[in-house]
Amino acid sequence: MSTLSQACQAALITGLAMATGAAHAQEATVTDPYIWLEDVEGEKALDWVKARNAVTEAELADTAEFRQLESQIRAILDSDAKIPYVSKIGDHYYNFWKDAQHERGLWRRTTLESYRTDAPEWETVIDLDALNKAEGENWVWHGADCLPPEYQRCLVALSRGGADADVTREFDLAAKDWVDGGFVRDEAKGGLGWIDRDNVYVYTDFGDGTMTESGYPRIVKRWTRGTPMAEAKVVYEGKPDDMYIAAMHDHTPGYERDFVSRTLAFYNDELYLVGEGGALSRIDAPNSANKSVHKDWLVLELREPYEAGGRTFPAGSLVAANFDAFMAGGRDFTVLFEPTDTTSLAGVTATANHLVLNVLEDVKNDLRVLTPPVDGSGDWARSDFAGQPEGSVSVSAVDPDHSDAVWVHADGYLSPATLAIAEVGQAPQVLKTMPVFFDASTHEVDQFFATSKDGTRVPYFIVKPKGLALDGSTPTLLYGYGGFEISMTPGYSGTVGKGWLEKGGVYAVANIRGGGEYGPRWHQAALKQNRHKAYEDFAAVAKDLVARRITSADKLGIQGGSNGGLLMGNMLTQYPELFGAIVVQVPLLDMQRYHKLLAGASWMAEYGNPDKPEEWAFIQTFSPYHLYTPGKDYPPTLFMTSTRDDRVHPGHARKMMAKMLEGGEDVRYYENIEGGHGGSANNKQAAHMSALAFTFLWNQLND
Repeated sequence: MSTLSQACQAALITGLAMATGAAHAQEATVTDPYIWLEDVEGEKALDWVKARNAVTEAELADTAEFRQLESQIRAILDSDAKIPYVSKIGDHYYNFWKDAQHERGLWRRTTLESYRTDAPEWETVIDLDALNKAEGENWVWHGADCLPPEYQRCLVALSRGGADADVTREFDLAAKDWVDGGFVRDEAKGGLGWIDRDNVYVYTDFGDGTMTESGYPRIVKRWTRGTPMAEAKVVYEGKPDDMYIAAMHDHTPGYERDFVSRTLAFYNDELYLVGEGGALSRIDAPNSANKSVHKDWLVLELREPYEAGGRTFPAGSLVAANFDAFMAGGRDFTVLFEPTDTTSLAGVTATANHLVLNVLEDVKNDLRVLTPPVDGSGDWARSDFAGQPEGSVSVSAVDPDHSDAVWVHADGYLSPATLAIAEVGQAPQVLKTMPVFFDASTHEVDQFFATSKDGTRVPYFIVKPKGLALDGSTPTLLYGYGGFEISMTPGYSGTVGKGWLEKGGVYAVANIRGGGEYGPRWHQAALKQNRHKAYEDFAAVAKDLVARRITSADKLGIQGGSNGGLLMGNMLTQYPELFGAIVVQVPLLDMQRYHKLLAGASWMAEYGNPDKPEEWAFIQTFSPYHLYTPGKDYPPTLFMTSTRDDRVHPGHARKMMAKMLEGGEDVRYYENIEGGHGGSANNKQAAHMSALAFTFLWNQLND
């Protein structure tokens, strides 16, 4: 399915700031005593980081218990028994694999026949550790785009230390080597995309003024092999305050088309069809809709009500129209899905002849199959998905241009993941099962609903010991995110199981507004001036856990990262009495300057623009860096971030830590020198950071 706008926003997300506007924001650069900590790799700032790291390591990591937990988590992450997820490229099935012997990873391949066995025979294509050694680099894998139908040439993306910025190099799958004189894109945010063997779309940093204010590509060009990139022909040029400009070629046989995507903000984009001579025709669908083209069909996932063809389609609906007829002015849409108060669309997967819908009903998955009419007119056929497994389920196409086969992934908080393959209409055949990483027999899963401040019913899951004594004494870890229409669905985590559940703790996940659990309405309910509703929801879940006597405030710890780190910062500063300990990971915290730091400007549709006085008026009410008040009683807190995070600036965590440390608060800090927005660049680093967080929380909640 050609979904350029969705692909761009997924990449940005994978994926995602007292008084008066610009003058005040500029004043912050002068009056903020900790602004020097925004110098990411400055000697003074890094010396401060290393000193803080040392204190945290001395407190948390210098025990036999810590080393044992770190080793156990590392063993889980390095396990040879994990499911090696694959993607079909030509006749082979490719997997990227990391373990103890391959910290940065192997890109390798096998056949489907071999993959079906318990011990597939793998052929190494790229050994990233060997490449790093040979080149003296610290490359982290960012994926490969291979050109159909031969699938011989690939555009491989590599990142230094896990940053969002990466390089692209052309690779020959037959020779298993880099192409001498092939396409190369220097380090920047952006990418290359195949048009044909000798032409690519390139969207990257072309020099001064060619990136958006968010730090993403503003210009896309068509680049021909053997010519300098500087001579590439401009296809589309966006505006500085756009978010991301890109283009793609749809390689579907018989339906080859070219598209340009202009992303203005999250969930706000324009999609253009490239015609003869490079003329662009805008696909006249709502900017807020996810727009995809699959063979004969334009499919829209609506985030706002849409009037077309004399009808009004509600937000959250999925509708389809014949693409050519739509471009000619027709507006005859078929409703493929319409939400209810308890259902939302979690995903759409296109195979050669079907659409598989993944529907959430009160955060539980239900798969459905739709089949378009053969002649392009009439009703779509509807059926249930044969043999749907239990638990959280996701579906992806094996080869959407040529096959109706799908991968079916299923797991749950206490159920290790299974990977199955199925032809649509036939029951899935399980191929792989994740090993058991912790003893799940002692715990059980429940779903409860809390009532938020405005009366909204907020679901949350808990994983608790069987026969739990409801006396409020059990250490409980509550996790949340609440942003960018991302849903928190149940999933198996060996790390959580080993680091928390096996100790006898309760683990909970809150499905608060700002997320996508009930579709776009759930997300939009907590945007900008309504951001507080996400925080009220999370606080309501915390209170509900205590009211049920599952835990008590001094036994309740919380954790979240990125937008979830902003959530944690607001719990810390607005609801400190509800919690016994807080872990704040790769967070946004200074919301007066967030839009001036790295990719921050791209999130103003979510949070607002602090340079506008009328918007700073509400943004300051959820800016933890400004809400902190010395002398207030705050729970023990651990801030965690990464120097190489080029999406959410590490200055947020650094400055908040410095401010609270000077205020005499019970705070500690750990910054991984590598890792990008994910926090870690390899399993060793990931295990260390997870062990720090779990050790801190367990120590604090068991005092």
